[in-house]
Amino acid sequence: MNKEEILAKSREENKNRDIYGQEVSKLANSVAVVVMLVLAAVFFIVQIAVGGGKNYGLWALVFGADMANHWVRYIKLRLGGELLAALIYTAIVVLLSVCHIYSLTALI
Repeated sequence: MNKEEILAKSREENKNRDIYGQEVSKLANSVAVVVMLVLAAVFFIVQIAVGGGKNYGLWALVFGADMANHWVRYIKLRLGGELLAALIYTAIVVLLSVCHIYSLTALI
C-alpha cells in the first residue's frame, strides 16, 4: 500500500471527522466532571459547616454525569465493564436521589 492509499483508507474510516477535536472534547468532558465534583464537595462541606444539613442532591448530580457517560459508552461500544459501571452509578444516583427527596419531604 502506498501513502495515498493509506490516507484514503484513513479518511474513509474516520469519515473526515476531526480526531483532534474529538480528543479535545473528551478532555473537556473529563475536566468538567472533575470541576463539578470539586464544586459539589465544597458546597456540601460548607452547607454542613453552616448548619444547613446535607444536600445529597448535589452528589446525585455529580454521579449522574458519570452514570450518563457510562451508559452512552455501553450503548455505543457494548463493553461489559461499561455496563457494570453504568449499573453501579445508576444505583448510587437512585440512592442519593431517594435520600435527597426524603430529606426534603421529612422537613414538611
